[in-house]
Amino acid sequence: MRPYRGVPLLALALTSVALTGPAPSAAAADGHCDRQERVRVPGAAHQRSACLADLTTTGLAGTPYTDMADQAGLTAADTRSPAGVPGVQIDGYFPDSSRFNNTHGWKHDAQFVIRLPDRWNGGLVVTGAPGTRKQYATDKAISDQVLARGYAYAATDKGNSGVDFYRDGRRPGDAIAEWNMRTTQLTRAARKAVARRYGHAPRRTYITGISNGGYLTRWQLENHPELYDGGADWEGALWTADGPNLLTSLPTAVARMLGGARDQDLHAVGFAPGSEFLWPYHEKAYWGLTQKIYRAEFDPSYDSACPGPSAGSTTEEILAPCASDAAYDYAGRPASVHRAVARVSLSGRIGRPLITLHGDLDALLPKAADSDVYARMIEARGRGGLHRYYTVQGGTHVDGLYDTYPDRLRPILPCHRSAFDALVAWVERGVRPPEDHTITRPADGDVVNSCALGGDGTAAR
Repeated sequence: MRPYRGVPLLALALTSVALTGPAPSAAAADGHCDRQERVRVPGAAHQRSACLADLTTTGLAGTPYTDMADQAGLTAADTRSPAGVPGVQIDGYFPDSSRFNNTHGWKHDAQFVIRLPDRWNGGLVVTGAPGTRKQYATDKAISDQVLARGYAYAATDKGNSGVDFYRDGRRPGDAIAEWNMRTTQLTRAARKAVARRYGHAPRRTYITGISNGGYLTRWQLENHPELYDGGADWEGALWTADGPNLLTSLPTAVARMLGGARDQDLHAVGFAPGSEFLWPYHEKAYWGLTQKIYRAEFDPSYDSACPGPSAGSTTEEILAPCASDAAYDYAGRPASVHRAVARVSLSGRIGRPLITLHGDLDALLPKAADSDVYARMIEARGRGGLHRYYTVQGGTHVDGLYDTYPDRLRPILPCHRSAFDALVAWVERGVRPPEDHTITRPADGDVVNSCALGGDGTAAR
């Protein structure tokens, strides 16, 4: 077994880095970056565009146009990425009063990136950052592949980022409510920017995302289906006013960290039997931090001293749990807390096709307390015909852990790529995806870069 990599990667991801790189190239006479000067992002307070020879991380690594540190841990080391996608990149920000995001030295939130490939297929893919990361976080996991397929791409930092995001806004729940608003804002603006670059609006617009980005995918398809043609939800976070949500499962995990809960207690709140080998890593990197900052977002009066005005200034302080959270009882908290969560809750009332993927060994957002529940919510709303749900055997919350446990895990990224292709075929050609099932982990083959989506072991057709 290889040593844990997660904590150093998390520390790296939380570090702001200054990136330098070559100057962008000028637009060429052959149509490369054509109409670059016409592309304005509606509503942006600031933007800058660059004509680049390659919009993928293969070409952008080490330049100011991506941030590889913020992507740390999300993909397996041997993930293959496409290259050679020339086009225009637009970086900028919308008006906002918070200052958590220091990318480009701007110290300004509501930052976005829009990428417009020279060879456009007529589509647009939108996403929001997972976790507390920023707008470049899913460049390797999502942007590279969709750009290679010819899609324009847009990503947002969600309006606040970093472990102190809960300080944004005036009321409990404001910071997460802003995530939804910023995703809607970027989608509308990106559609208009695309039209200015190519001469017409996108014929298809898809939304996708990982973890918090998956939550955004669900919320957008419930609340703004008019903006999208479909979505792919990769282990989206579930928020419901009466539970389950992160605040109903993570307190038990924190209690175990502090010696006050047994393995079977974690099983009872949704953590899968068989995922125990991942728990020591999650104790170090996720459970305490995630519980305290999301509880501070929705219920700051529970323990005003922890995390207080900051989640911490050192890695140890940031990752440490609040001892009080071991006894946190969401069900017994005041109605005002439940109302704060209700502001951002999901209903299951999706208005466009959605494909959900969730790993059966997810030890941060256990699927029994998340996507299993969300699938039932969709069915209860009479929208089951718009939904497909695939459990990825051996999948866990971040694909980077595959490098530590290649004999027990499999990355979800190749299954996401297959699911996105299946979504496009469903929307554009009427090819119905396989019914809900578990995507079994094959005994051999390249699980890092391939995933057969079909229930019988074949690729979806």
